[in-house]
Amino acid sequence: MRRNLTLGSLRELGTVGLVAGLCGAYAATLIMTSSILTALSDESGGSMALMLGIVAGVFILIALYVGAVVIVNAVDTVISGRLRHIALLRLLGSRGRQLRTSVMRGTATVGALGALTGIIIGTLVTHVVRAILVARDTLPEAAYPWVDPQLLAALGAITLAATISGWLGSRGVLRVTPAEALAGTAAHTAAPRKSSVIRAIIAGLGIVGGLIVLALGAVFGESNPGIGFVLAFFGAAGSGTGLLIGARFVIPGVVVAFSRILGNDPASVVARRNALLDPLRTTRSTMGLVIGVTLVTTFASGMSALRASVNSWEMDPGQRAQADQALAVTSAILICIIVISAIIAAVGFVSTMSLTVIQRHREIGLLRSLGFTKRQVRTMITKESVALSASAMIFGIVLGLVYGTLGAQSLVGAETPGIVWGLPLGALTAIALAGVVLVLVASQGPARRAIAVAPVEALRIDA
Repeated sequence: MRRNLTLGSLRELGTVGLVAGLCGAYAATLIMTSSILTALSDESGGSMALMLGIVAGVFILIALYVGAVVIVNAVDTVISGRLRHIALLRLLGSRGRQLRTSVMRGTATVGALGALTGIIIGTLVTHVVRAILVARDTLPEAAYPWVDPQLLAALGAITLAATISGWLGSRGVLRVTPAEALAGTAAHTAAPRKSSVIRAIIAGLGIVGGLIVLALGAVFGESNPGIGFVLAFFGAAGSGTGLLIGARFVIPGVVVAFSRILGNDPASVVARRNALLDPLRTTRSTMGLVIGVTLVTTFASGMSALRASVNSWEMDPGQRAQADQALAVTSAILICIIVISAIIAAVGFVSTMSLTVIQRHREIGLLRSLGFTKRQVRTMITKESVALSASAMIFGIVLGLVYGTLGAQSLVGAETPGIVWGLPLGALTAIALAGVVLVLVASQGPARRAIAVAPVEALRIDA
């Protein structure tokens, strides 16, 4: 079965290619930067290569994880908007496994092409920057490598992640029966109650158990920072995994709480209803953004807490200045490295919002025919974007502050009385400003496309 019969146009796969390209460029930049820095020293090259390789590998895996979540959500969103079309294919004789294989093949192909393009661009940009630094005598002349074998491993990892993401995101294909085509339904089949209960129990154990272990890490940090940090790491990982498993139970509740402030005018009521109508769609739209904001806030909060703790220690002015400079440089580097994950998540949010609006052209046409003005439609889409993005960002900031503060406490709790909360005002302000830009980008483009279609024409679009 051809890919476009299942997933539609290449535009609908654009998120997969863009996210894979960002991951590829990010991986190539980290890998080539590591190779260039390693080449600066022959004496410590082995140890430096090991350290830089581990650091680059960790951050690449984080970006790959966020990218995989975004791709799964993108594919799931596309599938959810084409269930009636897929049901008709099933009615004509196509098997669910054939369609799912088609989805996997499509995401693998687009993911590989996007990753290859990103790796090439990232490698070229790294070498251009390196050449500029050498010309300015910031870097010495040396036999810097032009390519690194790890780039092939990165290409394979990103392609594999895209393939697996396509498989996970196309679960709805197998749940569509030929009978649904005759019934004219286009909604997801509800998950079995038993599996939902099991998922909720596993998620609850992960979230509660992880937070308990995280708190224990902060407590142990008062006496044994080594054990405390290990516990804090596994606690954060456990609670984060539990949250990811149970996102469909948690995220819609957060959006419900925030959407109450949208107002009670017709556009706000419809926006609130759209934001909450499909809990799975709400989760798909916001989960990647929650992860990205949480990561950035965690690093910023952790470094802020460490800086506040160090400032409370008894040191002479020279030592304090040196410590402040080291922490400031480390904080800037870590946040710059991790911010790509937030960018990937933001791309996924914008793409998902665009796809869901495109898939609701018939609904928007019906609203227009009932008297909704173009301004009301634009307001409706904007407020829906505000409800989803603001909820994701606020939730991510809260999680990040908890993770970052307790993580820092597990490291320096023995040296600092009480708990020092990391409140990185600069990073929080940047996240808030990025949220405003994200809302504008995620809502204005889809809104323009929605109001550009005449109501009669929109009503003729087969959903």
